[in-house]
Amino acid sequence: MPYISVTIGQKLSALQRQMLKTELGRLISIFPGKTEPDLIVCIHDGGAVYMGGAEVPCVYIDVRIYGKTENEAKKNFTKKIFAFIAHEYGIPPEHQYLSISQYAHWGYDGDWH
Repeated sequence: MPYISVTIGQKLSALQRQMLKTELGRLISIFPGKTEPDLIVCIHDGGAVYMGGAEVPCVYIDVRIYGKTENEAKKNFTKKIFAFIAHEYGIPPEHQYLSISQYAHWGYDGDWH
């Protein structure tokens, strides 16, 4: 049950949000056992994002995964989503940030697992 939250400091059109959601759904399968049907995506766009005290074109991606995954999958996911963001939204890699958290327990289907 992966969750991805994207905070991007530019307003996205409905088509751009859809493209981002679709790409995240495609890339989540890089993590073994993770699929788009189980993916939750939350996109926060159009707000002010500051880095070093200045408002800059920037993106922060927070990935949360139930269970553990290999470091190679994390690297592969990071490289691919960063390339997509740079190409589609014009945000350079030096202004892109990502964290991946792994959880041994997760609440779903009305229970704590």
